[in-house]
Amino acid sequence: MPLTPQRKPTFGRILLAGLLAGLAAGLLAGAFAYLAGEPRVEAAIAIEQQNSAPHGEAGHDDGEQLVSRDTQRTIGLPLATGLYGTALGGFLAVGYTLLRRHLRTRSDTRAALGLAAAALLGVVLVPYLKYPPNPPAVGDPATIDQRTTGYLAALALGLVAVWAGVLAARTQSHEWRRATAGVLAFLIVVTVAYTLLPGFDEVPANFPADLLWKFRIASLGTQALLWTALGLGFAGLLHRLATRDSEPAGTVTA
Repeated sequence: MPLTPQRKPTFGRILLAGLLAGLAAGLLAGAFAYLAGEPRVEAAIAIEQQNSAPHGEAGHDDGEQLVSRDTQRTIGLPLATGLYGTALGGFLAVGYTLLRRHLRTRSDTRAALGLAAAALLGVVLVPYLKYPPNPPAVGDPATIDQRTTGYLAALALGLVAVWAGVLAARTQSHEWRRATAGVLAFLIVVTVAYTLLPGFDEVPANFPADLLWKFRIASLGTQALLWTALGLGFAGLLHRLATRDSEPAGTVTA
């Protein structure tokens, strides 16, 4: 007696899973950023105002802002991270749909987690180590265009490095050789990229080193939490879709 064939989730359902996972991950990352990052931002703004006061500069004055700092913290931050996470979830779902057939694993969960990990490595870690984020009062406004271009180039080269690592790993048959080849190829591309890209050292000598360090760690933690939660959430929703769609496969038709 034939069994009902297993159905694969449609692109619409995969996309919806990515959007929902991204929204949840974005809100979670926003909560972390509020708790871990906002106190550092406030401290940096206070330093900026203190430094600009003797020169008669406005700095970050709540009275001259269209949106107050309280509104930015309580509404703007979760709104921004929620929308950002939702967009990333959509991109992850599209990437999963396009690349799924090329991923050498039968597990949809592992495929989703692998893509999220690759994105975290290429999109976050590679640019972060070259151009770590700076709080207010750090950075020269005259170099913002150059810094933005450099960051985008580092992001693109980070994805190239991940792609090179995957291709190199696939040239080997043994597991340890695949890992070695992949890591070496990734490191070679990253090293060349870091050498070619310009560097920017614009941290004032009197800026507190511990505040800068804590701000950067909070920024990295926010991104890491976002991508980790997105990968786990997307993988979990895909597993649920696959399980629900496979339930009729176990029923015997007359």
